[in-house]
Amino acid sequence: MQNYKLFSIRASGDAFFSYFCTMNFEEAIQQTVAALRDGKTLLYPTDTIWGIGCDARNRDAVERLYAIKERDHSKSMIVLVAPHPIILNIPKTPTNRPTTYILPKKLWQPLLGDTIADNIPSADGSLGIRVPHHAFCQEMIRRLGAPLVSTSANLSGHPSPKCYNEIEEELRRRVDFCVPPLPELLSEETRGSRIVKLLPDGTQTVIRP
Repeated sequence: MQNYKLFSIRASGDAFFSYFCTMNFEEAIQQTVAALRDGKTLLYPTDTIWGIGCDARNRDAVERLYAIKERDHSKSMIVLVAPHPIILNIPKTPTNRPTTYILPKKLWQPLLGDTIADNIPSADGSLGIRVPHHAFCQEMIRRLGAPLVSTSANLSGHPSPKCYNEIEEELRRRVDFCVPPLPELLSEETRGSRIVKLLPDGTQTVIRP
């Protein structure tokens, strides 16, 4: 039996909810990375909204994500990666909003090589990539030594949650491991990322402002 501490956290606006948790930041990192190495799926906070994900090299775990979300394979998922010149050198429109870049294969493959599971990229070979400005995600990626799959924490066709307590209970039950909503892990962002598609000729198309 674990000994639980009671935490209170802002859910949205002036509303608060309480939850029980034993972990601090370091313990959450250690247990999350161990789960990823074991091929497990997880529910975790990102630099945008809560997401579900797994080790991006693990094809079987990616397949389970599609099943968990009841998501069609034609709707590809994105990966969170460590900073890299290929991404950092993309001309950017000034914005404070986290941005996901959909890159053609000729741009993302030199960055990620052949380690990415083949059921993540879209049918045309493109792949959505984001460098998260979020300490927990950055540390997970660093310790795992690999990108993370990230897709919004909702069943396919359902609204994306703006905060932890909006995540559907059914989805919480389906994942293997849930990162606790510790205050120090959370982002203030309540929207999904901005999405920009980078075409092979270098031009950009904004998919989601």
